Amino acid sequence: MTRHIDFDGIENFRDFGGYETHHGRPLKTGLLYRSANHAYASDADLARMRDMGLAAIIDLRRTEERTREPNRRWEGFDAQVIENDILSDHADWAVIMKGLPEITPQWFYEDGLGYYRRAPFEPRHIDLYSRYFRELAHGRGPIVVHCAAGKDRTGLICALTHHVAGVSREDMMADYLLTNDEARQARKMDFLGPWIEKQVGLTVSREALKVAVGVNTDYLETAFAVIVERHGSLDAYLADVLGVDEALRKRLHARLLA
Repeated sequence: MTRHIDFDGIENFRDFGGYETHHGRPLKTGLLYRSANHAYASDADLARMRDMGLAAIIDLRRTEERTREPNRRWEGFDAQVIENDILSDHADWAVIMKGLPEITPQWFYEDGLGYYRRAPFEPRHIDLYSRYFRELAHGRGPIVVHCAAGKDRTGLICALTHHVAGVSREDMMADYLLTNDEARQARKMDFLGPWIEKQVGLTVSREALKVAVGVNTDYLETAFAVIVERHGSLDAYLADVLGVDEALRKRLHARLLA
């Protein structure tokens, strides 16, 4: 199946359903979507999302990100919106970068690893991820989950969704790495370079920008390793931290599996 869905002004929009699971039933298609933010959506994009019947939008961005780039909505919008204003333990990139003499590919890589070590345990993520799974289990239609670029916060929760559903680790990682589409990365680099220069006053190399806009298997493996170190397993983390207990799993399987 074709996973990437082309929109005029929304990056990295794709269906992350359809994978086989060890339950013998595949994930449904047309139900689970992921993307970057919707701030630059065209009118045609809005009409297309409306026609997809989206029942919920899970916006994983921080307050300042939503204020800086507010999502556009279609006329008659009535979807459930899940977001929060809990302060983040992780400062905005524009704040972190100020004062740096230069920004290298290694800097972006190390920043990514550090982020994935923290992300599963940030209070704001725990709140959003928990509410996301409850919406998946009890909601009334398709959902789209997104952050700013649709790659890290979104990538982690989609991987956890695949785990809960019984998708293989190989397919989970392959789906995660679809963010590294060459055309998408080129567009994001063209956007991010001037953004950093405007926000921070630094010119960043194309090599560094490519690391910044992509994902790496090391990132997701790091998050999983930290989760297992603290909780013993992904399942224990899901149950103890995010509230995905056996009863909620059954509801998720009933709703998500074909």
